[in-house]
Amino acid sequence: MTDYIQEQEMEIEALEAILADDFKEIHSGESGLNTSKRCFQIKVSPVDDEADEFTTNPVQLALIFSHTERYPDEPPLLNLNSLRCIQGEHLRILKEKLLQEASENLGMAMIYTLVTSAKEWLSEQYCQDTSLEDAEAEEAAKDDVIIPHGEPVTVETFLAWREMFEAELALERAKLMPDAALSAPKEKRLTGRQWFETGRHAVKGAAPASEGSDEEDEDEIDFDSDDFEDDEDDMLEHYLAEKSDSSTHSSKRVNN
Repeated sequence: MTDYIQEQEMEIEALEAILADDFKEIHSGESGLNTSKRCFQIKVSPVDDEADEFTTNPVQLALIFSHTERYPDEPPLLNLNSLRCIQGEHLRILKEKLLQEASENLGMAMIYTLVTSAKEWLSEQYCQDTSLEDAEAEEAAKDDVIIPHGEPVTVETFLAWREMFEAELALERAKLMPDAALSAPKEKRLTGRQWFETGRHAVKGAAPASEGSDEEDEDEIDFDSDDFEDDEDDMLEHYLAEKSDSSTHSSKRVNN
């Protein structure tokens, strides 16, 4: 034969040890239960493993119970009161849920199981709303962050840009040059000295020193080449020498 009183006393001792200050005995008159037996109150808060132990929970309720004559083979008497910010409709829904679980756990001590279930239910109903608000606030903060546009300048990107710029510049210069200057082989182009020795500096339209038309020879002259720049001094010396010889011959004819 089951000793219900002994089982009930053992459960009360276990609850006192586990719940400490959250567990206390109250007068039957303030329990809201229709019984003259001992009544107890347990403070229930949402489950929040990440919260600081000193953080105040946003909601809290009082789970009030009293053992019946044949508990745990029959459900306990239950009542719920709001201690902090819990709607009456939520208390009704949770009470129905706990009574259903009590009927499913007959034959064993079930008060702590019901307390755990109530904690989880409060977490689902109230703590998820807080998490959602935090997530929305975090998204709003991300929207306020100014994201710079464009690619940051580095040594590598600058060198790549400069190479592309120089290639485009060379292409534009090539478009401005005559086709003959681009197609003529380098060895057929006249140096500055060769151009001077042809006499073109003195006689306009003189015969070319090499085969081909005057237009082709003029196209072949590369005035911008390094050879032309290097022979400028030699051209000047050659010109002065010719003038000196011419002056000497003239003097001799006058003296004769």
